[in-house]
Amino acid sequence: MKPVYIINGFLESGKTEFITYTLDQSYFQIKGKTLLILCEEGENEYDPALLKRSNTVMELIENEEDFTPENLLNLEKKIKPERIIIEYNGMWNFKNMKLPWHWRVEQQITTIDASTFSMYFTNMKSLLAEMLRNSEMIIFNRCDGLEDLNSYKRNVKAINQQADIIFEDSNGEIDEIFEEDLPFDLNSDPIVLDDMGYGIWYIDSLDHLDRYVGKNVQFTAMVMKPDGFPKDHFVPGRMAMTCCAEDMAFLGFVCISRDADSFKEQDWVKVTAKVSKEYWADYGGEGPVLHATSVVKAKAPKEKVISFV
Repeated sequence: MKPVYIINGFLESGKTEFITYTLDQSYFQIKGKTLLILCEEGENEYDPALLKRSNTVMELIENEEDFTPENLLNLEKKIKPERIIIEYNGMWNFKNMKLPWHWRVEQQITTIDASTFSMYFTNMKSLLAEMLRNSEMIIFNRCDGLEDLNSYKRNVKAINQQADIIFEDSNGEIDEIFEEDLPFDLNSDPIVLDDMGYGIWYIDSLDHLDRYVGKNVQFTAMVMKPDGFPKDHFVPGRMAMTCCAEDMAFLGFVCISRDADSFKEQDWVKVTAKVSKEYWADYGGEGPVLHATSVVKAKAPKEKVISFV
């Protein structure tokens, strides 16, 4: 299998700078050639000395119709690389990408110019969502002077809950969410979550679970009962619009309740529960587990779908 590293993002989002930095690191100075496939030419160019020093051969594919498994395989035969880096064109729909069968994606990283994120998210949301959906790391650069980083993170996490999201300004990495920015009081008992509050709590719990461990939360949610769940387990959650009306996700954490068996799939309930951090197989490790003190039937909210916009 041939390892592949995909770096995507819109033009001038910092892809070339990121790859340049990576190629120049000692951990990347390893045996064999690196094939760098460039799918667009931005303002920044690669230093020929760096390419030589890192034993990297650069090949340009300018047209999306030429980015085919056959042409990629021909490049592999020509260069005989040990690894492949693809700097993908942000204006090409990522879901159309096809690689040779033996090319294995080791890592996908998306770079975003934070100063233009709102424009792209508003006007090219579907294209951006495809770019973000399977990225393991999403890097927002040029964050200097911006105050909307919390909403940027919520919008991205709604599309890709597992990604590591990094914000950088001219001084380096910055911490983007502070407790005082949350739209609810962490000292309340219970912490009452409205529609927007639920979405923000859900996203924040993925990264800052320790803020909530041992605290009680209260929210209105729809019941989901995955196959194979124990009778006293269910998932209360909300449907969220991740990028467009056709692209929805159910956001919820496992909940343990002695009354779980009395509720049906898609019932609406008001949940009061204590948050804990426990291992759960579906999480692939530790994560939020809710221990309900009360679950009662409730009316469906006026807006059944929450949004992060």
